[in-house]
Amino acid sequence: MHPKPLYVAALIRTDLDTLWQHTQDPALHRRWDLRFTDIAPLTAGRFRYATKVLGLRVTGLGTHSGERFRPDGTRTSVLRFASTDPLSLIRAGSGFWRYTPTDDGIRFVTGFDYDTRWGRFGTLAAVAFRPLFGWMTAWSFDRLRIWLETGTPPERQSPLAPSAARCRRSRPTGRHGAAPRALAALERP
Repeated sequence: MHPKPLYVAALIRTDLDTLWQHTQDPALHRRWDLRFTDIAPLTAGRFRYATKVLGLRVTGLGTHSGERFRPDGTRTSVLRFASTDPLSLIRAGSGFWRYTPTDDGIRFVTGFDYDTRWGRFGTLAAVAFRPLFGWMTAWSFDRLRIWLETGTPPERQSPLAPSAARCRRSRPTGRHGAAPRALAALERP
């Protein structure tokens, strides 16, 4: 049985353009997202990512696309990612970011899922890794929130300042939790 996709949502008191910039610009993104040590653009819509796991560098490739101007005032960004790195538990996955303006700020939501490698061992390893990956995502969203709401850059924040508990970690209701149609059309890395 395949586990449920991961979801994280945070309300960030900033404007839509600022949030979009801090999530779409690879140089800014890698500063707040605990899951990545490097995100490097390649050709249009393609990128290379890296992370360190137990001191080992793990790499992969991704594709992304964004809808910046939607009739309802929201924005979406979709991505697919994959790794041929034998050290990577994640073989391939996909996800989205949804940006919804509210009276109190921007509701920033992600939903993503992935397949593992290493057979039965990978399935068992994912039992521990999946909740950790969800926690890392939520902690990172709160780190971004602190940066945009207070001006304190991630590098100057105490590791105890961000809290995954401030983020919702269940599937949002309605269209906010549904993957955008653009994801189906996005090519694989």
